[in-house]
This record gives sequence, structure tokens and C-alpha cells, in this order.
Amino acid sequence: MASQYKIGFLGAGKMACALAKGFINGGLMFPREILAADPAEAARKHFAEGTGGSFSGSNREVAAAARVLVLATKPDQTASVLDEIASAFTPDHLLVSIAAGVPLSRLENGLPAGARVVRVMPNTPALVGAAASAYAMGRHATVADGDLVCKLFSSVGMAAAVKESLLDAVTGLSGSGPAYVFQFIEALSDGGVAAGLPRDLATRLAAQTVLGGAQMVLETGFHPGVLKDQVTSPGGTTIEGLHELEKGQFRGCVISAVRAATERSRQLGKP
Repeated sequence: MASQYKIGFLGAGKMACALAKGFINGGLMFPREILAADPAEAARKHFAEGTGGSFSGSNREVAAAARVLVLATKPDQTASVLDEIASAFTPDHLLVSIAAGVPLSRLENGLPAGARVVRVMPNTPALVGAAASAYAMGRHATVADGDLVCKLFSSVGMAAAVKESLLDAVTGLSGSGPAYVFQFIEALSDGGVAAGLPRDLATRLAAQTVLGGAQMVLETGFHPGVLKDQVTSPGGTTIEGLHELEKGQFRGCVISAVRAATERSRQLGKP
């Protein structure tokens, strides 16, 4: 059977919708070339309205109609979805899994022998085209498969190839990291309010400050410590603020957060 769609999503939640929009906005495909399946009618309709793509209630139908399949379900649903599509999965198929914590071995074991699989850890800023994604290749995935995955996920941000053993650390850093950043922005805003700023202005200033700082790190290539020192004048305001962060063990807390989330990801990946 000839492939009717370029890509099929197994699961039509927010991340699937964000990725589909990115693929379309990046000029990689047209809405008519995208298909998604989800047991929830509301999710199917939201996907279709948000992307212009088609939808189905059957994962097997999606597998029969598209050769690149994005597994975008919750981790505890992956086994049942793989079981549903296994009979329709052919050597021409590529499975791209964004199911957090589900290892390549479990994905490959749920499909016919020789299945081509790539595991990806994106994050929620994919919703605004600013994702940080890392991907690991399965045993039978080809160089062309890796190039395709890199191209797809680069359309919604940045993408980097890593060994699968590093994906738990990626999860702890960039997968969970947006939550740390949101909490930091909220704290900055709270500080601004405490200092007398209106809440709306404080939040916008905080968010823009984080955005600008991130852009400087990426665009200058300077170490964050170098950029920090450029803001920190002798006896000035910034060093006083940094001193308070050090007293609160700010850096140690962030490091511990990444390590704790990484360990939790490892636990979730165990059978």
C-alpha cells in the first residue's frame, strides 16, 4: 500500500500538535500530509483545528497510511499502542518515540524484528518553536533516519544526537527545565512586586530578561560565567544580588533539581 501521508501521530495531544505545526511552518510538509490518531474525540478535533491535518480513531489506520510514525502517547500507554500497530508495521516504517522514559529496547521489542526506531526527548517550548530536543538511534535506524529526525525537530527549535544513556540526563535538564525557568521567572516577578513594580510589568520584565540572557549565551558563545561578570560591577547592585543567591545556595539547588529529575527518569524507564 502506498503511503498516503508523510507523517502519522499516535496520540494527538499538545506536543503532537506543536510538532505538527512546526513541521508545517518549517515547510517540511503540508497539512494534508499529516494524520493523527487519539482515543479522545476532543484531542482529535483540537489537532485537526490546530494543524489542518486529518485524524482517525485508530492507531492501526495511521500506521497503514503513513510511513513515519510519531509515538506521542503517555509512557504507560506505549505497550498497548505498539501492540495495536505491530501487524501493520513494515520494514518501510520508522517509529519516532517522544514517550518519556520508554527505552529503545522496549520500543523495539514491541514491534517486528528489525524495526527502525528513534527515541526523542523534546520539551514544551516546542509549542512556540523554541524546543530543546535530543535524540538517540535504535539498533536498526539508518543514517537517513537520523538526518530526518534532526530535520524534523530542528523545525521546532534545536536538536542534538546523543547516546541513549544520556537521555535521562536530557530529561532532567531540558525536559524538566522549562518548569525550573518558569519558577525562576515567577520568583523574579515576585521580587519586582516586592520592590514596588506592578505585577504585569514585573512579569514581562522578568520573562524578557530570561529570554535576552539565553539569547546572549547562544549567540555570543561565551561561557555564562563570563557574561555574568560583564554585568557585575565592583561594589555595584548586581554583586549584592548574586551574594544573596549564593547564600540561598541557588546553584546547588538547581544542580540538585536536575540530578533528581534525571534519577526519576531512570526509575520510570525500568520495567
